[in-house]
Amino acid sequence: MPTTIVTKNSSTASAVPSAGSLIQGELAVNVTDKRLYTKNASGTVVELGTSLTNATGLPLTTGVTGTLPIANGGTGSSTLAGANIPVTNVANSFTGLQTFAGTSSNADLKTSNILETATVSATAATGTIAYDTTTQSVLYYTSNASANWTVNFRGSSGTSLNTIMSTGESMSVSFLVTQGSTAYYNSAVQVDGTTSGVTTKWQGAAPTSGNASSIDSYTYVIIKTGSATFTVLASQTKFA
Repeated sequence: MPTTIVTKNSSTASAVPSAGSLIQGELAVNVTDKRLYTKNASGTVVELGTSLTNATGLPLTTGVTGTLPIANGGTGSSTLAGANIPVTNVANSFTGLQTFAGTSSNADLKTSNILETATVSATAATGTIAYDTTTQSVLYYTSNASANWTVNFRGSSGTSLNTIMSTGESMSVSFLVTQGSTAYYNSAVQVDGTTSGVTTKWQGAAPTSGNASSIDSYTYVIIKTGSATFTVLASQTKFA
């Protein structure tokens, strides 16, 4: 027998149609609250959909609370950024470490350009210079160096480079030093405040002087080879 729909235009919300008003296989809808009913084989009128439950086992008609997140099609957040979904056609800021994993046949990242943070400071190179790798890729001292100096690479004042880097990782940084008529040079390289466990190899040979009236650009490739163990490949280039 074809299924028919009987409209029960009840003025009472949640009113259940009587068993006598339906025969088996018919559907009835309460137009006030849009509940759907049918008559089962035992002659009992049941509401369709009452077996559907939420994650805690409550009926969907009563057990849904809160706001559905935007990621699931709801309005939990008014913006994609608020739902932690990056938008590709606007600027995004990522504060945590982002990892891009390629495959054996694909590179990890392709970009047409990249901006690196450079710290420009009217400071003269001297003593031990703390180079915080978490805040800059280039450090530029614009005042004339006043003595030979030691550069100390670290994550930050409260975080070691050994903590930030894993074995088998490397990073590249630059230190630009302005020189006056009397020039000085980088005489020692530290990582996390020590030369212990640090092997520094200079391009050509370690510098024994700076270049007067110029900018000396020092480039360092820092490679972590083990726990608190680093190889640093360093070079000095004169820009007159």
